[in-house]
Amino acid sequence: MPQPTADSPAGTAALFDRTGAQCGRLIAERDWSQTPLGPIESWPQSLTTATVTLLTSPVPIVMLWGDHSVMIYNDAYSLFAGGRHPALLGSNVREGWPEVSDFNDHVMKVGLAGGTLSFKDQELTLYRHGVPEQVWMNLDYSPVHDECGQPAGVFCILAETTEAVRATAALRELNETLEAQVEARSAERDRLWDLSQDMLARADFSGMMSAVSPAWERVLGWSEAELLSWPYATFMHPDDMDATLSAIGGMAEKRQPARFENRIATADGGWKVIEWTVAPEPDGVNFIAVGRDLSQAKARETELQLAQDALRQSQKMEALGQLTGGIAHDFNNLLTPIIGALDVIRKQEQTPRHLRLLDGALTSADRAKVLIARLLSFARKQRLEDREVGLRRLLLGMTDLIAKSLGPTIRLELQPPAASLSARIDPNQLELAILNLAVNARDAMPDGGRLRIAVREETVAGIHPAGLRPGNYARIDVVDDGEGMSPQTVRLAIEPFYSTKEVGKGTGLGLSMVHGLAAQSGGGLSIASKVGAGTTISLWVPRGNGACDELVPSDEAGEISPRNILLVDDEDLVRLATAEMLKEAGHRVDQVSSGAAALDLLRREPCYDVLITDYAMPLMSGAALIRAAHDVVPTLPALLVTGYASETSDVPAEVPRIEKPFRSAELLTRIAHLDGGKAERLEVEYKQPAG
Repeated sequence: MPQPTADSPAGTAALFDRTGAQCGRLIAERDWSQTPLGPIESWPQSLTTATVTLLTSPVPIVMLWGDHSVMIYNDAYSLFAGGRHPALLGSNVREGWPEVSDFNDHVMKVGLAGGTLSFKDQELTLYRHGVPEQVWMNLDYSPVHDECGQPAGVFCILAETTEAVRATAALRELNETLEAQVEARSAERDRLWDLSQDMLARADFSGMMSAVSPAWERVLGWSEAELLSWPYATFMHPDDMDATLSAIGGMAEKRQPARFENRIATADGGWKVIEWTVAPEPDGVNFIAVGRDLSQAKARETELQLAQDALRQSQKMEALGQLTGGIAHDFNNLLTPIIGALDVIRKQEQTPRHLRLLDGALTSADRAKVLIARLLSFARKQRLEDREVGLRRLLLGMTDLIAKSLGPTIRLELQPPAASLSARIDPNQLELAILNLAVNARDAMPDGGRLRIAVREETVAGIHPAGLRPGNYARIDVVDDGEGMSPQTVRLAIEPFYSTKEVGKGTGLGLSMVHGLAAQSGGGLSIASKVGAGTTISLWVPRGNGACDELVPSDEAGEISPRNILLVDDEDLVRLATAEMLKEAGHRVDQVSSGAAALDLLRREPCYDVLITDYAMPLMSGAALIRAAHDVVPTLPALLVTGYASETSDVPAEVPRIEKPFRSAELLTRIAHLDGGKAERLEVEYKQPAG
């Protein structure tokens, strides 16, 4: 294959590239048509020849070509140019080196006139790396002639002499002020030695230190005499000793600095993590060590890691809470018609066999209701009554229930508080939480044991492991002497759906529910456990003021006179099941599936005794419907049906409500407690749902 020549279109570029120089490749690849030199294939032979000559030279050469003084140079010069390369290649010298433009103007004037110049140890200030730099150079300038024999450019051969000039000057100055410099540097070294926050030391490879800086005593507490009297391995943590001595030995063998970390003993019996940089001295016997205390840095890393872990846990729990809350809401809508239908059928005449089947179905439905309540509790979406609860009465009232749940192999010990200790919490949810903890403790003692439940007052000040804010709390401890948990299990214990029980023996929601109740109530949960030594789970709830409401509302509806009821729900199955419950009790029921239809009916027939409406409906929520209904019939009592509490955050607390799924007796009781005809007008603010 024919090789490119200088006469072919690509020949000139290929000629430069074949020199093997990096600058030759850059020149060959550059588009020179935008420069005063023009396209590379049209360069004159004199320029091409001069370029090849300088590219193949091992000494720094730069050529300034033409009236614009375009710069072309070789690899050796590119090293001299520093940070200006490769932008300098092909630039005009006045723009490439603006800080010495006057000097180069003089050079070009002399060179293009055919003259030569030579400078020895010429001092110039250049910006090779963006900052002013004083340099010295030997410079030799000579003209480059074109084809007609006329000077067309200037060749510059240079040699930087900066180091030699300076050395001649760290020697003349040293000779003049040697004693003063020695004293000054010794004083400076001593100041650095004394003031350094890092631990400085001189040691030998045999294992002893010969000098230590004052920082050693500040950081570790050891005196200089103690440090110099004992081998340095004495102060190392036993687990770090082999690795440290190996690193020091490797440094001695390779004659290269080394870095490592280890733990060094403090005078008070503790340990501090130190980062070491060690370097051998030329004598082959000693080395210099610089140690930096990493204790605070490690503590900050730990704090940051804990904060990040807490954030990830919070985000995970929030996501799971949203998921389980939505699932529980859907299951409530599914369970409501099931329970309603079973309730209605149960009240009708049945054979004993059918009654047993119905009772079994209702029992299973009630268990499903409890499971959903746990899901909502974990998701912190259940409605909590903020009541003043007497803890002594609540605990004593649960004694029989807890004892029956534990069985005969577990001895129950109660340590109830004083009668004056109360808490602000939902009593039903608190009872469920205590029962869950008791059942968990029972399962941890398969061979029997003792369960102790103790309640007392606690005051929290400052940071608390359970994340409690400072204040007064009631602490409920559930203590067992069962199998206990490993640290890993303790960390996972409140994770949703995590369980150490066999498949089918538990949902993994018990502790999650308790944790959710505590958090939603302004309290917290803490776990202390050790494998083989039992477990203590502490439930912290905000302390009340002692004014307990001991009235227990009855769930029995009593005798209820028939009423005209307007029932609104967009879920057909839920609406039909609810209507059957009401009709079974003798009420007259009109059903509609939207708020708009309900308002039309109220305007035509404003004679209803009760409005029962679901909350979550398209276009108009139950809250908005109640407000609009009171504009039509100001005294109309209303009952709001909800899937879970957080969806009714825009509803005033005084609006009566019932949560799905509900039994017939519960529904009738709520209706019986409604104020028939005397309800005050409720100003319910309607908030348009997002999206």
